[in-house]
Amino acid sequence: MIYLPDDVEALARKVAAARGLSVEDVIAQAIEESARHTGITRARRRLTVEEMLAVGDEIVVLPLLDPRSPQQIMDDMNVL
Repeated sequence: MIYLPDDVEALARKVAAARGLSVEDVIAQAIEESARHTGITRARRRLTVEEMLAVGDEIVVLPLLDPRSPQQIMDDMNVL
């Protein structure tokens, strides 16, 4: 548990109320932003539709390593 000084907790509560978030979410977002700013973590970004389709295209051209049908693979696994 982390204990905050009263003035810091009060400020976090005001920000949380203004943004319609929990105090925990406000603090977590502030720490995540600080971590990105200092280079500890990179900003997360969603893939675009085009990027997702490109990943699918890359997967399709990979070699098939197991020629068995999905049902046959499941049946073989159940035998183990």
